[in-house]
Amino acid sequence: QVQLVESGGGLVQAGGSLRLSCAASGDTSSMYHMSWFRQVPGMEREFVSSISWSDGTTYYTDSVKGRFAISRDNTKNTAYLQMASLKPEDTATYYCALDTMGYSDYGTDGDGMDYWGQGTQVTVSS
Repeated sequence: QVQLVESGGGLVQAGGSLRLSCAASGDTSSMYHMSWFRQVPGMEREFVSSISWSDGTTYYTDSVKGRFAISRDNTKNTAYLQMASLKPEDTATYYCALDTMGYSDYGTDGDGMDYWGQGTQVTVSS
């Protein structure tokens, strides 16, 4: 079992920045991709970004490219999502997720993720 704990959400004005963290604990012997997804009530969950735990390859949805940066610290089993130039449309609950079996299409497919964090709210005011 793996536990994921997110932190770093909050309220920020448009154009501002936030950094989200996701710390994994428990059985971390098999980590393929760690990802960030977001969801607005009444809408489908959306992939935001993922990172390969082995080689650090990153993936982003088009709407955040150039504004968000995902990174990892293998020694701390922690992933980060640095968000800059935030827009009101970035407002959502952000969830980190972990793929421990390699079935998540490089961390982009939420149905292939094995563990989820509790979510952290990001609100961007205009």
